[in-house]
Amino acid sequence: MSAPSLKPHLALVAEDAALRHDLENSLGGDYNIVKASRHDEAYALLEQNSLDALVLDVDSGSDKVQAGLDLLEALDASDIDTLVIVISDDQKTQTALRMVRAGAYDFLVKPVNPAVLKVVIERAVEKVRIERENRLLRQEITRKSQVGDLLGSTDAMRNLFESIKRVARSNATVAIRGESGSGKELVARAIHDYSPRRDRTFVSVNCAALPETLMESELFGYEKGAFTGATATKEGRIEAAHRGTLFLDEIGTLGPSLQSKLLRILEDQTLMRLGGKKHIRVDFRLITATNEDLEKAVQDGRFREDLYYRIHVVPLFVPPLRERADDIPLLVEYFVNLYCVTNRIPPKRVDEDAMQALKHYPWPGNVRELENVIQRVVVMTEGDLITVGSLSHDIRETTARFPHEKLRLPPSGINLDDEVAIFEKHLIELAISKAHGVKAHAARLLGLNKEKMKYLCRKYSL
Repeated sequence: MSAPSLKPHLALVAEDAALRHDLENSLGGDYNIVKASRHDEAYALLEQNSLDALVLDVDSGSDKVQAGLDLLEALDASDIDTLVIVISDDQKTQTALRMVRAGAYDFLVKPVNPAVLKVVIERAVEKVRIERENRLLRQEITRKSQVGDLLGSTDAMRNLFESIKRVARSNATVAIRGESGSGKELVARAIHDYSPRRDRTFVSVNCAALPETLMESELFGYEKGAFTGATATKEGRIEAAHRGTLFLDEIGTLGPSLQSKLLRILEDQTLMRLGGKKHIRVDFRLITATNEDLEKAVQDGRFREDLYYRIHVVPLFVPPLRERADDIPLLVEYFVNLYCVTNRIPPKRVDEDAMQALKHYPWPGNVRELENVIQRVVVMTEGDLITVGSLSHDIRETTARFPHEKLRLPPSGINLDDEVAIFEKHLIELAISKAHGVKAHAARLLGLNKEKMKYLCRKYSL
């Protein structure tokens, strides 16, 4: 069996049979060639073949020129990436401009020098192949750097991705730890999407969103007449997750009564609606998340120890954004593209100085804060370049105050209390991160007692 040809693939479209013959004779030794005589055949030719370049003959005349423009515009709006070289006996500059604006790679006036045409085709083929290689490379990088809606290429994120894929295959209960805004719900959704339950419902409940009396009816449902206002039977969120996945965010905020009921459901795999008299069997995979120190809550008697061990079968930790700053360019590019498309804005890019400022900022609000910042600058920045000047004052100023940066005292002076507060907050954030979100451990790293640590966390909303 002969080896497949490595020659580039070229299409020749021309009404003039003699021109097609001459072009094929001069180019056939270097290219695999397919031919068509009419413009309306060219699009189908391109759809059916993986072509690198197309030589399109467009003779003068308004109808023929328009047919060529229509073909170019149809290709520009499609996923076909073949580059088009137009040859024509129309010598008007306006015709050439119209063709190039419609998407032609080049425009040559007949009679065309075969050597010149070869050079133009070679450049077009090289360009399209580089673009295809780059696209495949970007797709491969994205494939390796993404699980569900989580993005990251650092070791910490790759380890998290591997853990997600491994635990997803099981039915084990997962406890996700991490700071607010770090992406705990995205981790939970990724576990569900990679699990055998992926075709069933994913139910997400924020346990801190409602007072305990309302949370009870939200989780367990109720029968008609169970309480004033219960005019109809309602299925609870746990019941809705039957055969699927239940994600309880901020589980540490559940009160003792709800903790007890949740433990009973996990042990018996049954629940009873408020006002109900029969047990309903439920089968769900439980994933929980918190940014609280559950171990401390157990010690203080605020969280049941038996429930803690029930939900803490497989712990996963989501690293804060400041600990994976090398992921920031990947996230920034993703959010810039997302919000350009969402807001129907022409593509924008972030210059190097702005990217460095974004990488050096500590991001107390983590990925959620970064997303909000990028959405704002995409909408508010004029032109296609996002610079340091596009960023907020806080980001520009804070990046100059990192401990590893050279200290500078501006001629206008500073507010020492503000500077000390920024540095103090940054150190506390680093300690919490090093302690994997356990504030008691972070306090020991900083040499603080429990009350001082609580005060500082309230002060800086940590």
